[in-house]
Amino acid sequence: MSTDRPTSLVLVAGLPRAGTDTLATELSRAEPGTVVVHHDLREISHGVVRRRLRHGSHDMTTVLELAHGCVSCTLREDLLPLLRKLIAADGVRRIVVHLDPSLEPEAVCWALDHVVVGDSTITDLSTVDGVLTVVDESSWLADATGDAELAERGLGASPDDDRSIAQVAVGQVEFADVVLLTGAAPSTWDAARTGAVLDRLAPAAPRARLSTVDASTLLGRVPEFARRGRIDDAHGPLLRGEPPLEPDCGVAVTVFRDRRPFHPERLHQSIDALLDGVVRTRGRMWVASQPDVALWLESAGGGLRVGHAGAWLAAVSEDAWRHADPERVAKASLDWDPYYGDRIQELVIVSHLAEPEQITATLRAALLTDDELAEGETAWRGYPDPFGSWHQDPCDTRESDDDPLSTNITDRTGRDDA
Repeated sequence: MSTDRPTSLVLVAGLPRAGTDTLATELSRAEPGTVVVHHDLREISHGVVRRRLRHGSHDMTTVLELAHGCVSCTLREDLLPLLRKLIAADGVRRIVVHLDPSLEPEAVCWALDHVVVGDSTITDLSTVDGVLTVVDESSWLADATGDAELAERGLGASPDDDRSIAQVAVGQVEFADVVLLTGAAPSTWDAARTGAVLDRLAPAAPRARLSTVDASTLLGRVPEFARRGRIDDAHGPLLRGEPPLEPDCGVAVTVFRDRRPFHPERLHQSIDALLDGVVRTRGRMWVASQPDVALWLESAGGGLRVGHAGAWLAAVSEDAWRHADPERVAKASLDWDPYYGDRIQELVIVSHLAEPEQITATLRAALLTDDELAEGETAWRGYPDPFGSWHQDPCDTRESDDDPLSTNITDRTGRDDA
């Protein structure tokens, strides 16, 4: 294909099916040569995915039968090969990837950037120009702070998908370059609180009403510094976009930092402090029983994920340092502690009902005491550890066990499986 610029990719995400369909349709009309791709995953648990492809007057739905009913297989076996074909097709200038409500755009962007199709990745051949997320003000705040699972709404992306609605709702907003509002909040107060939460989850993302936006100029609203599908490193900055730190409508940001390790059992017992009255928790932590590895924790509403975020630089060889991200090395060097190295607790909590002081006090109580610190690493490794085993999707091959700095974020969802 001969073009002056790479094919543009635009991702449309959000829980309201009608809202995302409207946005995808408006984008298809805004620029000639736009193709809209949508995979309907409502029947994926039965191994069936319905793929709709729209290009001008062409509108075709194809029923796909997959050997394994999962999102990873849908991406690898159909979406990514299809995108490669469309990128190479004459007359295709923009591809709108209209995501199923159950999908978080970050996972899709990871696949676009890392999964090789033929001899290249999709982002080798195209450019992600924006991730646009639709938010229904009438229900989003309740969704983002609840504990209902996707399956309860028929949105599960696989038979064993136990993610919560909140995890998806928050993840879709947090990764957005632009947020489009639809619906009406139940009250002025709810509208203000929703806005305060959005300000702290996606502070750099402009917001507009979907009903009034001009689709032809929509991508022009994407800020110059927007991530545009770029995945943040697990050891990167946690306050992306500089969210407001002052409370608003009861919504507050708490930054928890401490050098001491967590006691694994006391941390496990304190997990509710990161769930009750909390919209979102994200960050790195280290547990005394696993002093060599950083753990990544993120919660949304009543859902929780804890995973392996690679080794601390203090625990790897000099050769591994040379292969580490330069920004991470710079941060570790500036913040190096003679005893702990780069090991540190760094959590950012967005709360809407919980008191920040209580969150901080609960987390501090889970740290090792002076006497426990004096016992040393040999004793710590013997502590009973509720965080010591991980579930891994067999379809997810994104990480290499041979890389000591590799990040392997795995799901452990719900209060009883923290």
